[in-house]
Amino acid sequence: MVNNWTVYNEELEDYPNKENYLIALTAHEIFHSYFPFYMGINESKYAWMDEGWASFEDYAITNKLISNSAATRWDPDNHLLYDNVYKEIIGSELDLPMLSISKMTKRPTYSVNSYAKPALAVRRVRKLGATEEVYHALVLGTRDYMGKNGFTKAVIALSGGIDSALTTAIATAAIGEENVVGVSMPSPYSSRGSIDDSKALARNLGIRIISLPIREAMQAYDKILKKPFEGLPLDITEENMQARIRGTLMMALSNKMGWLVLTTGNKSEVSVGYCTLYGDMAGGFAVIKDVPKIWVYQLSRWINKDAGRELIPKATITKEPSAELRPDQKDTDSLPPYSLLDKVLARYIEEDRGIEELKGMGLSMKEVKRIVKMVDASEYKRRQGPPGIKITPKAFGKDRRLPITNRYEP
Repeated sequence: MVNNWTVYNEELEDYPNKENYLIALTAHEIFHSYFPFYMGINESKYAWMDEGWASFEDYAITNKLISNSAATRWDPDNHLLYDNVYKEIIGSELDLPMLSISKMTKRPTYSVNSYAKPALAVRRVRKLGATEEVYHALVLGTRDYMGKNGFTKAVIALSGGIDSALTTAIATAAIGEENVVGVSMPSPYSSRGSIDDSKALARNLGIRIISLPIREAMQAYDKILKKPFEGLPLDITEENMQARIRGTLMMALSNKMGWLVLTTGNKSEVSVGYCTLYGDMAGGFAVIKDVPKIWVYQLSRWINKDAGRELIPKATITKEPSAELRPDQKDTDSLPPYSLLDKVLARYIEEDRGIEELKGMGLSMKEVKRIVKMVDASEYKRRQGPPGIKITPKAFGKDRRLPITNRYEP
């Protein structure tokens, strides 16, 4: 058992003369006094033993300091060859570990009697632009959520629109193309262009795509509901049924295959309730739920630019957004242009501005009040949606939790 340790004094330059530098301390005191920094990093601290320099990179500091029982090895920079540390350091007075240490090949340059924390190596960190930073946050968030919750594969409904395209591109970057499955579920209202865009996206990203047309399911629902719906005009009910048929198919694939359903709704749509409960909101994780629509376009263009090729089809980015739940449907049938809508939403949701402070933003006050009412009335939907990644100053959920039921009118 070695009872004395020598601390090398760089100024006196007489480290072989151990008698001048004997220190009698407990194991706990030695390791916490002389090795407080960079445990586990080469050249952190050294001490002189009977036969050479000892490095302490393999120790774990606990109440009982135990070696890692590793075989004899070189340390990362070949400063010394050292053997296993035997037994435990039990922390009693002068009861220090036995080491068998060969002669060092070169003298270490760091003095262990310096109490100052050594300077960190300069790290060159590339500054990211805002769009790139958001993209990497979304990729990291998706990868972490899936990995830490035990999911290896994701499934995404591909509509041919930009939201599903962006979600799929992020998922592919997060977990790999082999772990992402796209599902195309065309209806009689789906355009040929949207179907082709879904196939082009899958081809560009290298993911598998499954086609599950829903025409027969729609007809089955119409037949079942024919009697109670007799004499009633077609309305949003039939539109929502399409979304819920798709949601049912996605959850069936999830249950059978063990895939995580990634939903594709963006913050603008979720804000005003332009989404279907138990339909396109059905899933386990909402990748872009905190990404406004104008950022969806910005991120999609950045992805293509960064890749140096067209991952998200150009037609998907340039065409007018539509849910395609009825003939010739456009988002602007129900909502203002997203360039104006997102400005109002940012002021009202993230900045907590009042109605009077939303004037002069390109929309009439009547339209502004309609938007605010839609936001407030959709709280019940948001409470039932899946969790997602926060990228804005105020995300829905813990950042902005309002009563579902109230009689307040702005």
